[in-house]
Amino acid sequence: MDGWKPAEYPSISPYLICQDAERLIGFLESAFGGVLRRRFDRPDGSLMHAEVQIDDSVVMIGGGATETPSAPAHIHLYVEDALATVARAVDAGATVVQEPVRKSEDDDLRGGVQDASGTIWWIATQ
Repeated sequence: MDGWKPAEYPSISPYLICQDAERLIGFLESAFGGVLRRRFDRPDGSLMHAEVQIDDSVVMIGGGATETPSAPAHIHLYVEDALATVARAVDAGATVVQEPVRKSEDDDLRGGVQDASGTIWWIATQ
């Protein structure tokens, strides 16, 4: 701990709210090589909060047995190989919203996929 945050955590982490948190965790593990760091369950065993490490970032996940509905979000993720990562995301259950393309005004090869919770992941390699 730095005193104000865990030393290995970034200062900003996306927090995704979804009804099927277990499915989202599995997607992050399969598509992006995510590693479950922490998990807190409710007394009934349902997931209350989880944290998944992806490279140098942490995605926080809440939801499950609450009244809070899934909330769509857009997350940008730089990876070593955008084409391979988009393919892994599709294999893990995502739907392509934009095939990877390099636009003339941009140095990045970028494509987008949507996971089952509605989050759109913009996957890019410079």
